[in-house]
Amino acid sequence: MSTERPFGDVSFLTVAEVATIMRVSKMTVYRMVHAGELPAVRVGRSFRVPESAVEDYLRESFIETA
Repeated sequence: MSTERPFGDVSFLTVAEVATIMRVSKMTVYRMVHAGELPAVRVGRSFRVPESAVEDYLRESFIETA
């Protein structure tokens, strides 16, 4: 039993959509992709990021303050 979803169920976001969700610049998203912090698939000359990867990154990056 695999916990991963079939490819037909995976939603991909553009770099611009990820930047909007995370409220950062597109260049920041490109840096994260190239550094391996955010997984992405290259489609031609552009990248697509799985929506679940963005959700996981934000969930793991959340810091509670006092």
